[in-house]
Amino acid sequence: MWEPWGCFMGKLTAIAVRSAKAGRYHDGNGLMLLVKPSGSRSWQLRVQADGKRRDFGLGSATTVTLAEAREKAEQVRKLYKSGVDPVAKRKAERLAQAEIPTFRQAAEAAHKELVWGWRNAKHRADWISSLRAYAFPHIGDVRIDLVDAPMVRDLLFPIWLSKAETARRVRQRVRAVIDWAIAKGFRPSLDLSGVGKGLPKQPKTDNHFRAMPYERVPAFVESARDKKETMGRSALQFAILTAARSGEVRGATWKEINLKNREWTIPAERMKPGQEHVVPLSESAIRLLKWASQFGSDGDNPVFPGKDDAPLSDMTLTKVLRDAREPFDVHGFRSSFKVWAVECTHYPDAVSEVALSHLDDNKVRAAYRRTDFRKLRTQMMEDWATYIEKGANIGGADSEVEPV
Repeated sequence: MWEPWGCFMGKLTAIAVRSAKAGRYHDGNGLMLLVKPSGSRSWQLRVQADGKRRDFGLGSATTVTLAEAREKAEQVRKLYKSGVDPVAKRKAERLAQAEIPTFRQAAEAAHKELVWGWRNAKHRADWISSLRAYAFPHIGDVRIDLVDAPMVRDLLFPIWLSKAETARRVRQRVRAVIDWAIAKGFRPSLDLSGVGKGLPKQPKTDNHFRAMPYERVPAFVESARDKKETMGRSALQFAILTAARSGEVRGATWKEINLKNREWTIPAERMKPGQEHVVPLSESAIRLLKWASQFGSDGDNPVFPGKDDAPLSDMTLTKVLRDAREPFDVHGFRSSFKVWAVECTHYPDAVSEVALSHLDDNKVRAAYRRTDFRKLRTQMMEDWATYIEKGANIGGADSEVEPV
């Protein structure tokens, strides 16, 4: 068979490629069609530069057309003559592509790295659990570099109106995963600013927790005590008596409790403001702790354990309210306490603010304050417990509390 080297450009035709028998056929400029006796046919390119000759496979002739083979050949020639090894380059590209994680893998990895900057334990857990629940079913198995704005919009749509706040948080967390992937070099930048425009307008809310009027708290607590004592009911009562956040109560361990000093010391890493907080314990709160201690009171054990001695879930306390047909939020009892302190007592506002572990927005005032009002807060929490027990404004309008 006559096989002149490089004498003809574009010698082959599509018909000739399909009908070629076993042998080697030159298209010109190094491009060849190789046909084996078995009938399989493939493209090969022979390139010579700086006295060196290399052969490159360009794929099967059954999947790569003559036109595509010529285009590939031209690209390889340019790369090789410019000093780039096309084979090594392709291997590097394939390796890089294989190492690009899916959205699920990227989210898990991002969470492990970012979590160290978050003080709130509940936020650390909620961050990844919300993505597992609402993002992974839609884009979890999609390679992170292939995730686009329409995909993000579509995963948000089912919960955009029914779970508005959750949807907003999921959008923020998806954006954080993508930003992490960009920083790691796994994908180019992605503009998600227009995602909201493709979703219906969410109804406006004041974002306030639904709080039970403080006048109703005594009757509610009394009704809870009339029922069988459970961890959920006890934990909710303890949260009400201490005006603490739900997560602080559910995460409380016995090593934080000092029954002798009647104090509960919550470490900084478990507090939303990131500062250690000491809660004076009323007699009613102590009574709840003594009941809970029968289930174990060692060191790291939860004060109010759930299944398998794990901390109670956030829904356990909410269920107590739902079972009682009360349309309020657990967090709202902090507001109940605050309104009681303002309307029924003469305690300075700063005292109830410290009791709620709120940071003073006035940085100068906060810098000069050198007290946590421990004595006043001890009396205030006892008065709050007495009010809940008896529905009486002990320590209220007629009490002699000096302003600070």
